[in-house]
Amino acid sequence: MKPALLTRVFPSLKSSLFALSIAGALTIAGPSDGAAQITAFKQAVAEAASASDPVAEFYRANGFEPMWTGMDAASTARRAALFRALAEAPTHGLPDRSAEIAELTELLGSVATTRDLGRAEVAMSQALVSYASDLQTGLLQPSRIDDGIVRKKHKPDFAAYLVGMRDQPAVSYLRSLAPQTAQYQSLLRHKMRLEAVEAAGGWGPVVPGKKLEQGASGPAVIALRNRLMRMGYLDRSAARTYDTALEAAVQAFQADHGLEPDGVAGGGTLAEINKPVSDRIKSVLVAMERERWLMPDLGSRHILVNQTDFTAKIVDNGDVTFETRSVIGKDTSDCRSPEFSDIMEHMVINPSWYVPRSIITKEYLPKLRSNPNAVSHIEITDSRGRKVNRSTADFSQYTARNFPYAMRQPPSRSNALGLVKFMFPNKYNIYLHDTPQKSLFQREVRAFSHGCIRLAQPFEFAYALLAKQTENPKQFFDRILNSGKETKVDLEQQVPVHIIYRTAFMSPDGKAEYRRDIYGRDAKVWAALERAGVSRTF
Repeated sequence: MKPALLTRVFPSLKSSLFALSIAGALTIAGPSDGAAQITAFKQAVAEAASASDPVAEFYRANGFEPMWTGMDAASTARRAALFRALAEAPTHGLPDRSAEIAELTELLGSVATTRDLGRAEVAMSQALVSYASDLQTGLLQPSRIDDGIVRKKHKPDFAAYLVGMRDQPAVSYLRSLAPQTAQYQSLLRHKMRLEAVEAAGGWGPVVPGKKLEQGASGPAVIALRNRLMRMGYLDRSAARTYDTALEAAVQAFQADHGLEPDGVAGGGTLAEINKPVSDRIKSVLVAMERERWLMPDLGSRHILVNQTDFTAKIVDNGDVTFETRSVIGKDTSDCRSPEFSDIMEHMVINPSWYVPRSIITKEYLPKLRSNPNAVSHIEITDSRGRKVNRSTADFSQYTARNFPYAMRQPPSRSNALGLVKFMFPNKYNIYLHDTPQKSLFQREVRAFSHGCIRLAQPFEFAYALLAKQTENPKQFFDRILNSGKETKVDLEQQVPVHIIYRTAFMSPDGKAEYRRDIYGRDAKVWAALERAGVSRTF
């Protein structure tokens, strides 16, 4: 809500309620001659609250007493705090609530009977739970946006919102509803900085051309210099050539945007440099909504896989204690890595690879029908686990629907899972693992798997996990590895795993970083936010 509207709303609200108080309409808990008013008020509250079970539950437990419509100091503070919070909803990337504020103000200001007052009381509570739910757990249902967003956000506790508002100082309680994570709070501050940049005209003209590098000169270099200065990557400069300072600024920009930091402003780098502030604001708003979907406590120790960043991290008490590059699922409908959270329970050293049914039928069966000795490094087994004799099997008679066999690759250095996998059993059959295809980790965009997450440094990842339960994790791991035997190792401290998708995120030192929307999911989230009423300008 605009400040001018706030100044109109609150005085009128205050004067209306004050007039009602003089008339005796708000004497809800007055002397015995007000018993009829009390009964009428409680009946009105019960009737109005019946449409919402959590609200009805709260008022039953509260004896149908008011917490918004009294003239005591606490009620006055609650009303003012809620209206202020509703007015500031867009700050958090939520829809503008000016119309709702106007409706509530009209409802309160037009109270003529005690029954009207009861309905107004419940309307205020319903406004609170709607706002609190959106702010704390998110505006959208993730699974309705994209099939790969299978995250289940935590369920809001509507009755608890009302209890908290009743029992705690109003302003501080409403402020506590937004995610208190360092990530969310940093995103919120960065959004405000970006909005200030946009209001001041943005980062200036876009940079023309397809490639700029050290030694170049001309208008395009000047445009690049000026844009990087406005972005904060380059100190004030009058240089007209692509010098070492400009090259260093380009490298810093590339590092913050998931690009190969070669210092050359090629097509990919210029495309990111030329993105307008408005696009970055959208990415931040989407990231804030995504942060609301996560559980409030990720775990004192947890594993964080950001798909767009192609990294896997171990985080201990908010600090990244281990990080490695990762490969994620290919950008195809059947391979994109899903987003969800689970618990890592164990690792398997020298794992077998049990080939997923989808790979068997789509990739291997066509080869076997042409040549029964194809993919000979894979064992074919029947329903009882017995090895199938390829020379006597007639694979040509089978289709994807009736192929009766399983396929398994025994432990080896060439195993598709490499030499270790990290398990958090889930219905999506996703896990973290080693891979023999090491060269893929040198790519800038690393989307090549069938959906699982491959790690560039799986052994070191294992050491970091095992350090919590053995004095010499490397020695422990290597002893099992060198045995060549498939061995399950339980984690004494099971670790939450959060597979996320963020095209905008904040580093621990408060620096904004951006990544490309490789699966197009954030574009879908933004479109859904817009449909829900979120706007960049207010």
